[in-house]
Amino acid sequence: MNPCISNVLIIGGGFSGMSAAIELEKKNIAVDLVEIDPNWRAEGAGISLGGATIRAFQQLGILEEFLAKGSAHEGLDIYAPHGLHLAHIPTPLMADANIPKAGAIMRPALAQILANKTKQTNANVRLGCTFSSIEQDENGATVTFTDGTTKTYDLIIGADGLYSKVRQIIFPEAEKPKFVGQGVWRAVLPRLEGIDNTVMWVGEHIKVGVNPMSKNEMYMFVTEDKIENNYIEPKDFLPLLKALVAKFPATVVQEIHAHLNENSKIDYRPLEGLLVKDAWHKNRIVLIGDAVHATTPHLASGACIGIEDAIVLADELTNHAHLEQALSAFKERRWERCKLVVENSGRLAQIEIEGGDKAEHSAIMRDSHIALAKAI
Repeated sequence: MNPCISNVLIIGGGFSGMSAAIELEKKNIAVDLVEIDPNWRAEGAGISLGGATIRAFQQLGILEEFLAKGSAHEGLDIYAPHGLHLAHIPTPLMADANIPKAGAIMRPALAQILANKTKQTNANVRLGCTFSSIEQDENGATVTFTDGTTKTYDLIIGADGLYSKVRQIIFPEAEKPKFVGQGVWRAVLPRLEGIDNTVMWVGEHIKVGVNPMSKNEMYMFVTEDKIENNYIEPKDFLPLLKALVAKFPATVVQEIHAHLNENSKIDYRPLEGLLVKDAWHKNRIVLIGDAVHATTPHLASGACIGIEDAIVLADELTNHAHLEQALSAFKERRWERCKLVVENSGRLAQIEIEGGDKAEHSAIMRDSHIALAKAI
């Protein structure tokens, strides 16, 4: 079936927006993409990925590039602060045996892979530009851009992240991002011998983890309970992170501590969640990714569900003769899966903050990864 629209504007050039451009171009839909950052940068250290994310990479046509620059592995091992092994959580098999079960990559490296793939399409990418107003009628949505130009589209996709300006305009009463009571530290370190899969040491109010990210590097993440969402000066990142990691006596964690320095690309982010329960579209505007379902990183699936949104939206725009039907079908197909990731990630955070049942924590992680391995 032919798509029910002929052209689209994507607002936001992050993982979800770029994935949408790639998939919509495959459906012969003309794509304009605007990204407010003139340098099209992706900040941060590493990003952990589940098998479902890597399956989406195969759909996008970037699996080989990911394997060349990132790391593919499987399984999660959980330890006590002193090094006692508590649990091994296997990573579920994907239907396609050629798809790795899990992995990690530098966030800027993944952004560059997606940007290169987007540039290979016919998408018209405009950097340093965004929208200033949108007017909708029965014939389309007319956008005025910050450079003063205007253009009319069949559909506008808001892929502009957690603090989406598009969401604020079309759904001013929608849920707002909520601080969950934790912050996450991230750093890039030399890959230690024996770090062949995801490893975590779980202490009281602090969790230290590492993930192999390439042949020579690994990605460290430290989750810290925080009563208040206070701003932390970047100049304080290194001493504060070293102080947190120093609390873990395990030999491997102490080796990690010794490697932390000014070149570790340390990053800190407060953890916030969002799940818009009502409509994800209004007339000719639809939201995808963090704009409607931002999650904490406990299931390593935030990027996954945003990229999957792009794939499913492109499918539904081809499967239906009318735009309203396609957009309604898109949310119906995505709701339960995105809800599972956001709510289960939030529950994991709550268990960690409260010092709750570790068996429940492990069961949620195992069951969630099994659910995510199912087809979208």
